[in-house]
Amino acid sequence: MKVYPEDLVRKHMGEAHISDLASASIGQMLGLAQKIEKATDIPFIHLEQGDPGLPANVIGLNAEIEALKRGVPGKYPSSAGLPELKEAGSRFIKAFLNVDFKPESVIPVSGTVGGSFMTILLLAQIDAKKNKILFIDPCFPLQQAQCRMLGVQWREFDIFSFRGPKLRQALEQELAHGDIAAIAYSNPNNPAWICLEDSELKIVAELADKYDAIVLEDQAYFCMDFRRDLSHPFKAPFAPSIANYTSNCIVMTSASKIFSYAGGRIGLVCISDKLYGRKYPALAQRYGNSGAYGPTFIDYVVENNTCGTSNATQWAYAAMLDASVEGKINFVTDMKEYGRRAERLKKIFTDNGFHIVYSHDVKDPIGDGFFFTVGYEDLSGAELIAQLMYYGVSCVNLANSGSQEKGLRICTSNMKEEDYPILEERLKAFNEDRNK
Repeated sequence: MKVYPEDLVRKHMGEAHISDLASASIGQMLGLAQKIEKATDIPFIHLEQGDPGLPANVIGLNAEIEALKRGVPGKYPSSAGLPELKEAGSRFIKAFLNVDFKPESVIPVSGTVGGSFMTILLLAQIDAKKNKILFIDPCFPLQQAQCRMLGVQWREFDIFSFRGPKLRQALEQELAHGDIAAIAYSNPNNPAWICLEDSELKIVAELADKYDAIVLEDQAYFCMDFRRDLSHPFKAPFAPSIANYTSNCIVMTSASKIFSYAGGRIGLVCISDKLYGRKYPALAQRYGNSGAYGPTFIDYVVENNTCGTSNATQWAYAAMLDASVEGKINFVTDMKEYGRRAERLKKIFTDNGFHIVYSHDVKDPIGDGFFFTVGYEDLSGAELIAQLMYYGVSCVNLANSGSQEKGLRICTSNMKEEDYPILEERLKAFNEDRNK
């Protein structure tokens, strides 16, 4: 039996100015569910919003409190970032990726969302002939929305049918046009939780070098592939990264998920040392400087977008990074709760007629983590997202991430113990009603 009448859902869709659930953003789905909850006093199961579901790291909290007491908000932050955070970020990347980034190449930004916005802006300006971003889908929808805001063109392909050696064919077909400035993806992937393996990263790196395209690697879910123990600083195994195979890259990471510090809005844009000093004539002409990528990013893009990021939060982030490198905290172990939630959720979905859409990497089943994807029979994502709304389950359409597959993104972060039996009851009702 449905939890909410269809006419009630449609009424609130109209009030929220949502014409079609199929294309609704994460924020729109969350807002709609909250409106219906308020009107009915019946809670949704929220599987749409990727808010951290764990407490903020106490080391960061204490460091930020101390910074506030010292009065650091009384000074503007440097656009280049707090030196202590730049040093800590450089050590952290070395400890867990086994890659060297000089501190000057590590720039604090307002989360990976802010970092990607400013990076995409500049990448689209480095060469007039290369004005497009290539997304390896499924991708984080906000990055394509950023392209739309900036007037930056993009192309994309769904990696579903192009894992392993097949990835070369798909990439080369797009790069051969000669108009791709950068290749963008997330690893682990939002929304599918697939992970590009080392063999695939080598392919991406080789073709990026061949066609002189910069790789933008979003590691917002840093070391959160729990299938291997990536928790020991300076010890193998290390988390896979494109930076191991090419210097033509930018790696982004964030405090939002691994330290549950999303409210601090802080991350790092790590520009390879070679790219940091590379000079582009188009940038020199536009900005009247040397055209060096890294200084232009700091002095013009960051300076004119955000003028840096919170002084106090930078101290918090530096403390958490240092504590991780020194073994005082184990952020990987802390985050494994999301894997446990994903395992339970997958079973509830598959026990009630659903299947996992992006179910494997090249050979192995995907890990359990922050996200996964589900489909139901041959229903499109648009049909499925609407039907589940009536049963009190709020998700996000996979099509919004560039996926060509039918299904939904499921986020594990906000599940509470009391939610699991409610979800099981609602999905069982949905499945039984579909098969009457």
